[in-house]
Amino acid sequence: MSDQVIVYSTEGCGDCSRVKRMLQSEGIPFEVRDIMTSEAYQQEVERLGFMGIPVTVAGGRAVKGFNHGELKELIAAAGLNQ
Repeated sequence: MSDQVIVYSTEGCGDCSRVKRMLQSEGIPFEVRDIMTSEAYQQEVERLGFMGIPVTVAGGRAVKGFNHGELKELIAAAGLNQ
């Protein structure tokens, strides 16, 4: 399992910005994949079973949207807590 965090997002997405700010405040490095710049990134989101963004992936799990509790769980499950 990769301990890498990936955030699928796009410019101008409020919830995407909230997810990224939360990860930054937790000191967790992450990769941003802008679905508007890459068809492959859009297809990755669809393969995960989602039609919208943000989608945050870590430790083989995915969370849709900005849900602070679910994101904290995702971080913990991936062993990314400081």
